[in-house]
Amino acid sequence: MSVFDSNFKIGVLGGGQLGRMMIQSAIDFNFNVHVLDPDANAPCKEIATSFTHGKLTDFDTVYSFGKDKDVITIEIENVNTEALKQLAKEGKKVFPQPEAIELIQNKTLQKRFYKENGIPTADFIETQSKADVAKHTDFLPFVNKLATGGYDGRGVQVIRTEEALEKAFDAPGFVEKLIPFEKEIAVIAARNEKGEITCFPTVEMVFHPELNLVEYLFSPAIVSQSIETKAQEIAKTLISKLNMVGLLAIEMFLTKEGDILVNEIAPRTHNSGHQTIEGNVTSQFEQHLRAILNLPLGSTKIVQPAAMVNLLGEDGYEGPAKYEGMENVLSQEGIHVHLYGKRITKPHRKMGHATVTASSIEDLNEKVNFVKAELKIKA
Repeated sequence: MSVFDSNFKIGVLGGGQLGRMMIQSAIDFNFNVHVLDPDANAPCKEIATSFTHGKLTDFDTVYSFGKDKDVITIEIENVNTEALKQLAKEGKKVFPQPEAIELIQNKTLQKRFYKENGIPTADFIETQSKADVAKHTDFLPFVNKLATGGYDGRGVQVIRTEEALEKAFDAPGFVEKLIPFEKEIAVIAARNEKGEITCFPTVEMVFHPELNLVEYLFSPAIVSQSIETKAQEIAKTLISKLNMVGLLAIEMFLTKEGDILVNEIAPRTHNSGHQTIEGNVTSQFEQHLRAILNLPLGSTKIVQPAAMVNLLGEDGYEGPAKYEGMENVLSQEGIHVHLYGKRITKPHRKMGHATVTASSIEDLNEKVNFVKAELKIKA
């Protein structure tokens, strides 16, 4: 059956903002997108072809959901991979492949994979408990990471002193050498079943100092051509070594010495690619669909320099969302707001993002600061 057949069904595990933006892209091609999510009011609910309320980690729920779909994909890694393996055995197309998802679900397995495949990454030591972490005082300062369960900054903490070891995670994970990096950069790679690979130009990310999530980013990153080439080659190598079909987001550290070290990867559309909707010829969401459906991959060229600002719920507010300063933001040229369909705001909850476009980095900086100062999400 052709992917453009009206009976062709795409199943997506996860109904958050990434799924919502994927559906918005799918609508252009008349693709039918069916969604499974544990939140009865997930952002995808109103715009999916069909919406199923259920647990992503439950074998029977995922298996039943996937049985009548032609292609199954994800917008979050925390899914039941055994059900996906069974569906793949029965002839369903599952992209990214369950084995790749399984590897990426576990940060320790990720680190081992980098080491075994010659992918540059920060030195690390595997740990099983809080007491285990405390044995490695000679490795300080380090980042303590949980193997599983971390998401959006959770499950990751910096430990600088012996006194701080008391807050170490008491669960399997690892300690990773703290890298004094120059910049945090990211590349999103795409690969289809034919083995065609494309990468989006490298972006530069700025993380929130307390929340450990992206506050805003710039595209393209301000790096030398040699760094750009090196980052792109690492991304292509990684998606090839994983033999993955779909989209792979690779977060990296650029050190003061000009080395690039892979930090973490995600087998899906990603926060570091939101600006591609306005800023690139093909968006990351369209590219993901092209990749999993084995269509020709689209051009990743930058149309114009862009920045992306995450719009987070303000501290101290929880309840029905109110957007202060929206009219001021919308009155400015080159600012496009994307809201995620979340009715309830909470402190630091991702409620949307704004893409800022401009002809120079100076103008981008100015507009980013304007959005951050003007647009407040309260209850």
